[in-house]
Amino acid sequence: MSGSSRIPVFHLGNGPLQWENMSEVKTAIQTSQAPAAIGPYSQAIRIDNFVFTSGQVAIDPATGQLVAGGIEAQSHRVLQNLQAVLAAAGLDFSRVVKTIVFLKDMNDFAAMNKIYAEYFQSEDVPAPARSTVEVARLPKDALVEIEVIACEA
Repeated sequence: MSGSSRIPVFHLGNGPLQWENMSEVKTAIQTSQAPAAIGPYSQAIRIDNFVFTSGQVAIDPATGQLVAGGIEAQSHRVLQNLQAVLAAAGLDFSRVVKTIVFLKDMNDFAAMNKIYAEYFQSEDVPAPARSTVEVARLPKDALVEIEVIACEA
């Protein structure tokens, strides 16, 4: 479908696959409270009731620098960045349904998981589904990167 902006978009609860103009259903989410995108991507995209964030690494949005302090400090900063992006979309961690965690070293899993639990553990809301993978390298040589999918309703 070269040259066309009409792509298949599935609308939850609205029946079968429908053709829609992507510019009518896809909205960028942007906040200065999280690191700015440094390439051709958005901090997050809203489509229907879902918000898909880009992966966040531990860049301090005030300085543009990777935070020091190891996996614990980086995990906090990553989750604070995600919290800011979700807030810009009018959401919070209680609305997250899926996370993907990328670790430079799987030996950091327990330390990252302890920090992660501070943001996602709740008696009232089930924890999101999660995948965690070890990767060879992350942007700026970060130790952790996390992306989330959240749902408004």
